[in-house]
Amino acid sequence: MRIGLLTEGGYPYVSGDAGLWCDRLVRGLAQHEFDLYALSRSRQQEDAGWGPLPPHVGRVRTAPLWTAEDDGVAYGRRARRRFTECYGELAAAVCAGSDEVFDAASRAMSPHLADRFGNALYGLAELARDEGGLIGALRSDIAVRTLERACRAPGALRTAREARVPDLLTVAAHLERALRPLSLDWYGDDALGAADLCHATAGGPAALPGLLARHFCDVPLLVTEYGVQLRSHYLALGPDAAAPAVRALLAAFHGRLAAEVYRRAAILTPGNAHARRWQERCGADRHRIRTVHPGMEASRFAEIGESPDRADPGTLVWVGRVEPAKDLVSLLHAFAEVRKEQPKARLRIIGAPAGPEGEAYLGHCRVLAAQLFPDEAEGVHAVGDNPVSFEEIGDPEAPTLPDAYAAGAVVVLSSVVEGFPITLAEAMFCGRATVSTDVGAVLEVIGGTGLVVPPRNPRALAEACVALLRDPERRERLGAAARARALELFTVEQNIAAFHCIYLEVVARCPVRRVVLDEAGEPLPFATPPEAHVPGRWTGPTARALTRGVPGWAAGGPVRATPLATAEGAQ
Repeated sequence: MRIGLLTEGGYPYVSGDAGLWCDRLVRGLAQHEFDLYALSRSRQQEDAGWGPLPPHVGRVRTAPLWTAEDDGVAYGRRARRRFTECYGELAAAVCAGSDEVFDAASRAMSPHLADRFGNALYGLAELARDEGGLIGALRSDIAVRTLERACRAPGALRTAREARVPDLLTVAAHLERALRPLSLDWYGDDALGAADLCHATAGGPAALPGLLARHFCDVPLLVTEYGVQLRSHYLALGPDAAAPAVRALLAAFHGRLAAEVYRRAAILTPGNAHARRWQERCGADRHRIRTVHPGMEASRFAEIGESPDRADPGTLVWVGRVEPAKDLVSLLHAFAEVRKEQPKARLRIIGAPAGPEGEAYLGHCRVLAAQLFPDEAEGVHAVGDNPVSFEEIGDPEAPTLPDAYAAGAVVVLSSVVEGFPITLAEAMFCGRATVSTDVGAVLEVIGGTGLVVPPRNPRALAEACVALLRDPERRERLGAAARARALELFTVEQNIAAFHCIYLEVVARCPVRRVVLDEAGEPLPFATPPEAHVPGRWTGPTARALTRGVPGWAAGGPVRATPLATAEGAQ
């Protein structure tokens, strides 16, 4: 089977999101052929290059989302009319509906709006294929004027009708960036059209090439979401980020795009029930949803998980990226309450700051720790007799990630925002009892093997921590149950096995039927035999005899519609 793997801002680049998961998936399914189609997010990411790829990766094609040169395509009168009609329909579908974010997303699934948005999207893609690109058109004055007409039309969003010229320019620029995949040359028989299945590793821009491969070549689409792209856009469009009209229009656009992706995908595989609820709210058919939890390397934590006695019975551990969403402020206030009940308790905060915002937040937390524990503030950054320490992986007291989890008897998660809590699952592999806030997929991951409290509630967090610090037998029972649950649900092996079955299900239900024509234009039966998908080259007199005279086949094995696949894969 040939898989077209669609990524955005990650694999096969060395830096980025979900690279490790994708690499494990590709290497674990060596019986299939993979072609990678990657959208990059920055020049730095491209300059860092790719990681090592397994031999069954046939080709890698990349395109930047962060920049695009003007394609230099000059539309004639007819092409301009087509663009105005399609872009106008897209803008009208975006502007129609309610100003409420969730209601706007939900109403995008009404048949009329869904068809209107989808037809406009595919109309623009067909125009890009016929004329050679859309970049110049999407940046033109025509696009801005068309968007303005849609905003002023009867029935448009109330906030959209209030859009001023700077707002329209901002929205038009965002749409141009979001629609860049429409101008790519990935949708012919020499690219995604040759795949048996497109697997998008995220929603949004990563899934857009899969939509077009389905539209142009009937290639079925599988979409995996471990973090919900639509939710990320809503969070990024806060009141301080943009004007109300810009927020309303961009939220509506991403809601319509998510609805189209969920409507057209053969199967959706959210990584947790939290993501699944978002998909269903946006119109996804629950009969086409299969929850597949992320897979982690259990052997990495085996030694710690099998030796629970290594833990310091009076130490709480927090592990993760330091940023405001982790709410370390509440954790520090909770620990102050813990110290009143357990004077010898310690808190180890182990993690690096996430960017400049994380650096500033870490500095704020250090100052707060000094204020909460003034008698012990001196040297608060070091491990010793001080109740709070701030460390990073690689420090002498925490040389590796498993060592960080092994440092304490209880692992704490204090976040106010989470998707799938990776650090929580890692703590479970280590056999640690946990105290967590009820956010994201925490309850689904814990499943009764840890204590869960409301977010932003230091008193509840403190009471749960004290309860476990005082009861070693309960800690041991919860830790053993947590490790057993993690080994059952969150290993690499279960993740790969699930996707192998889903690949077969999709191809069995939605086979790609390619019609090959002879020189007279008549269909040629058996022109693409099943052996075309057997990895490697098959040679010898039998193969030559079987394939002699069949168009598209050569005397040493198959000549694919994508010749780079064999050439690049052999290097």
